[in-house]
Amino acid sequence: MAIKDWHEDDRPREKLLKFGAPHLTDAEILAIFLRTGTQAQSAIELARHLIKQFGTLAELLAAPKESVLACHGIGPAKYAQMLASLEMGTRYLNSQLKTGQALGRSSAVKDYISTQLRSESREVFVVLCLDNTLNLLNFEILFTGGLSSCSVCIKHVLRHALNHGASQLIIAHNHPHTDAQPSTADNLLTYELKKACDLIDLSLIDHIIVGRNTTLSYAESSLPPFD
Repeated sequence: MAIKDWHEDDRPREKLLKFGAPHLTDAEILAIFLRTGTQAQSAIELARHLIKQFGTLAELLAAPKESVLACHGIGPAKYAQMLASLEMGTRYLNSQLKTGQALGRSSAVKDYISTQLRSESREVFVVLCLDNTLNLLNFEILFTGGLSSCSVCIKHVLRHALNHGASQLIIAHNHPHTDAQPSTADNLLTYELKKACDLIDLSLIDHIIVGRNTTLSYAESSLPPFD
């Protein structure tokens, strides 16, 4: 059955306007951007098929262009719409972070960092430099490692923060092929960096790990040294 023949409350666009975005599934949100399906599938069915094929919506949006375009029903126009939706969300979060409006919410910070790191195939370590009012001064990848590890120099992190006039920091790294569960090395680095920041009156306010399917915040999870 075509979407236009569904009950109004079940159609993605009408459902979005009536009940709000949180009431939509990932497939329903994606279907709104796809707009149309194929002769054999509605936009919802196509969206569900794509998410199932790639695992999650995040993995679909981070997948190589060639892999997505190889899917039946996805041409350059639909792929461009998907990329535009991702970029629009990224730019919105970026504008919120630059004015300090979102940095007090760990969920917004996690979303922003996830969009930046989700497509990285190697482990990277990034630093967000912030001022006293949580305005974003700088976002930068400081270290790039291999598939499962990345060496971090604490002195370089501190020097980078001071060069940008930061008074607060958020650090983050990714686990490209595993979940966001912190390792012993992750915990040790967080502890040592927090201790080093305290010595120079620099506040480390969170450490975020972007896993393959999940994102973890040390502060939100009350993990040491944020417990």
